[in-house]
Amino acid sequence: AAVPEGLPAVVTVALALGVLRMSRRRALVRRLPAVETLGSTTVICTDKTGTLTAGEMTVRRLYVAGQRYEVSGRGYGPDGEVHFEGKKVEEQNAAPLLELATILLGCNNAHLVQNEGIWKVIGNPTEGALLVAGRKAGGNYDTIETELPKQHENPFDSDRKRSSVVRLMPGGKLRAFINGAPEMLLDRCASLYVGNGVRPMADEDRQNILAQNTAMAQQALRVLGSAYRDMEKNAAVDLRADAVERDLVFVGLSGMYDPPRQEAKEAVATCRAAGIRVVMISGDHLQTATAIAREIGIATDNDQVITGVELDKMSDDELRQRTAKIAVYARVSAEHKLRIIRAWKANDAIVAMTGDGVNDAPAIKGADIGIAMGISGTEVTKHAADMIVTDDNFASIVAAVKEGRGIYDNIRKTLQYLLAGNSGELLLMTICIAVGLPTPLLPIHLLWINLITDGLPALCLATDPIDPDVMKRQPRRRSERIMDPRFLRTMFLTGFLTAAVAFAVFVYVLKGGTTETARTYAFAVLVVAELLRSFGARSEIKPVWQIPFF
Repeated sequence: AAVPEGLPAVVTVALALGVLRMSRRRALVRRLPAVETLGSTTVICTDKTGTLTAGEMTVRRLYVAGQRYEVSGRGYGPDGEVHFEGKKVEEQNAAPLLELATILLGCNNAHLVQNEGIWKVIGNPTEGALLVAGRKAGGNYDTIETELPKQHENPFDSDRKRSSVVRLMPGGKLRAFINGAPEMLLDRCASLYVGNGVRPMADEDRQNILAQNTAMAQQALRVLGSAYRDMEKNAAVDLRADAVERDLVFVGLSGMYDPPRQEAKEAVATCRAAGIRVVMISGDHLQTATAIAREIGIATDNDQVITGVELDKMSDDELRQRTAKIAVYARVSAEHKLRIIRAWKANDAIVAMTGDGVNDAPAIKGADIGIAMGISGTEVTKHAADMIVTDDNFASIVAAVKEGRGIYDNIRKTLQYLLAGNSGELLLMTICIAVGLPTPLLPIHLLWINLITDGLPALCLATDPIDPDVMKRQPRRRSERIMDPRFLRTMFLTGFLTAAVAFAVFVYVLKGGTTETARTYAFAVLVVAELLRSFGARSEIKPVWQIPFF
């Protein structure tokens, strides 16, 4: 009587159905225990590009040879022009733009395809935006690929924050084309392209470029710098990143806009109502990340924003103390992500972390819930993750958290329902034996109640629809147990009342009838009590009449 035989099967069904519902919300769970853990998440550390934003970038601003240009058009379509002071740039004045366009196209692996009238990028979205901008500025990707054959490539990584491609120029020399974070690229530049030539770069030039970078970033533009370096072609030339990416000629800046997802704003608001802290971790400029974070609702005037450089100067203890106040981390690396996770966990938070690159795998492993991106994520990251978001959308993560909370609620009320019923049966049997009465239930009665009477309602409770207000509650603490004092009080009180009524009926019928008749009445009381109690077990907060049947 004390063992709820249907419990393992019911819990498994609840988790499996939860996984199925999550998959319909574009969240694939790789490890079943993660379903329940999701519901207790207190902090979500998320990337910006493609997760909080649409991932469809468009270059809006160009800066080259001291001049600022505006670029029209939207998305990855070829329609659009470059304007200077409100007028289209004529071909005879386009030499500086062509110099910048050559780098944008020369250091690029993206391809554009048109499908049913919609232009899409194959490859990195950032490179796709630079490819479109390079064409609008007068460059020709096919010509570059044909006439400037690629000799070597140093792919982008989060530590260098730049990529470079070495190509063979018509005169026989090598030229490295480099795109990357402006402030880090400037540290490796010795010269400046000024439109009609090249001159040594002065400190004033660096300050002017950084000012342009900040101005674009404050408009929520993601900014990349472009530079090049000429080298002699010989057998001894070193084409590795450290050797190539130095003594560069700085050419210009490209500011691209990646609009926030509308559903991301709503999802962040839902997280706030649910007591979940959302933290943005980005490799972008601090001003860019902050502008997007404020627009979405992640950062407020009371929140702090810091960079990876500032993070490096902080001790682990200082980071732990400040973590709750920091909403945005900018210009960070994968190693920084791991430190941020550890700081939150040191504060007893249950942390979910998103990632897509190979370097993100340790951070995803270190989080309580590791979340990989299905579109942009690498296979290494997906293998390390507990969950994969197939559409790279932050809203899908929040939907999965809601499902996790609902599943936990269903498991809890199912467990309480089964244990309360079994405790009532056990108490009834114990009392009758203790006072010398015949056993009120036979083994066949107990099996019927546990497997049939309790089993079917328990299955319904395990698959009950999610409470609409589940995301208006605070997340449970890491130390909180499923069988808390409230759970135990309800379980024992319900079991005691059921046993008391069944005992009274059993004794009353036994005085004027046979043992078999008394057992039948006691059995009927328990069955009816269990069925009626299943309606009240659907919620610990709301009364029965406030809970919809479907």
